[in-house]
Amino acid sequence: MSGLFLSQLTLSHYRSHKRARLALDGRPVAIFGPNGAGKTNILEAVSILSPGRGLRRASSEDMTRRPEALGWKVTSALTSLGQPHDIETWSEGGASRQTKIDGKAAAQTALGKIARVLWLIPAMDRLWIEGAEGRRRFLDRTTLSFEPTHAEAVLTYEKAMRERNKLLKDMVGDAHWYKALEGQMAEAGARIHANRTHALTRLAEAQAAAETAFPSATLTLTHAEPSCDAPDDPQALQDAFTRSRPRDLAAGRTLIGPHRADLYGVFAAKDVPAKDCSTGEQKALLISLILANARALKDDFGAAPILLLDEVAAHLDASRRAALYDEICALESQAFMTGTGSELFGELDDRAQYVEVTDDNGNSNARQL
Repeated sequence: MSGLFLSQLTLSHYRSHKRARLALDGRPVAIFGPNGAGKTNILEAVSILSPGRGLRRASSEDMTRRPEALGWKVTSALTSLGQPHDIETWSEGGASRQTKIDGKAAAQTALGKIARVLWLIPAMDRLWIEGAEGRRRFLDRTTLSFEPTHAEAVLTYEKAMRERNKLLKDMVGDAHWYKALEGQMAEAGARIHANRTHALTRLAEAQAAAETAFPSATLTLTHAEPSCDAPDDPQALQDAFTRSRPRDLAAGRTLIGPHRADLYGVFAAKDVPAKDCSTGEQKALLISLILANARALKDDFGAAPILLLDEVAAHLDASRRAALYDEICALESQAFMTGTGSELFGELDDRAQYVEVTDDNGNSNARQL
C-alpha cells in the first residue's frame, strides 16, 4: 500500500456529481465511462486537495453543481507517511474556497505539507507547441511539488509586479516609488529562479537513475531576455530591474524577470527539440516527466505522490499502457486514471480498483465494482 493515499473521497454538489462516495485502499483507481459522464470531475476534486486552483484552474463558482448552485464540498480521509488526516474543502455561494485539515481552518498552501498531487490532462498535450505561459505554469506546478512555499514566492512576485506595471503605465518617473516594489520582486524572483532550477535538477537526476519505457527529456530554463548574470541573487536582480526601468517605462510593463522564463525541452535520445517531435513522442515525453517527478518526490517526500492521469490510456498502445501501469505499481502510487472503457485498463487486472461513471440526465453516478 502507498505511503500517501486517499482511503475515502466524498463529493457533494460538485459539478455533475450530486453525491459520490468512494472507499479506497491505496491501489490505483481506474475510472471508466462515456465522454461527458463526469470522470474528470472526480480527478479535479482530488486535485483541489493540493495547493492551487486544481487541474482545470477553475473558480469556486465554476465547480458548483447547477442549477441548484448551493455550493459544493469535497471531503477526504488521507493517509500521509502513516499519519491519518481529514481534509475538507468547500465553497458556498461562489465564495472563495475554504479548507480544514483535521477539523482546523487552514490555508491551501498547508495542503502541500501533507500531500503531493501531480496530474497529466489532455490540455497539456500542447505543452511543447503552445506559448511560454503554459510551460511556466507546468514548471511552477512541478516546482511546487518539491517546494510547497514556491506558490507564496510566485504570488508575492506577481503582486509587486502588478503594482510596478501600474506605475510604468502611468509614466511615473520618481525612482522612490519603484525601489520598494523592485526589492520585493528581487527577493521573490530570486527564490523563484532557485526553486525552478532545483526542480529541473531533481527531474534530470530521476530520469538518469531509472530505466523506463518512456523517453527522457533534457530540460533547460531559458528567458526571453537575460534578467541578469545571477538571477538567484536578490541584489543582482534588483540592480537589473533598476537598469531596465527606462525600457520598461517605454513599454509600459516589466520586460525582464522570472515571469519571462520559458522551459525548453529536447528528446534526449534523438537530440530533437520537443516542439518538433511527433504528437506521440510529445505525449511520451510528458508521461516521462510526470513519472520522473513522481520518482523524485518519493525520494524527497518519503512516499510517491497521488497521480491524476486523465484519458492517458487512449493515447498509448497496449505495450506502452502495460509499461505505464507497471511503473505506477512499482512506484506504489495511488493513480486515478480515466478512460472510456474498462478494457483500457485490462493490463492492470486486480492491481487496481474500478469505478464506473454514468450519466443520468445530467447527474453523474459513480459505482465501484
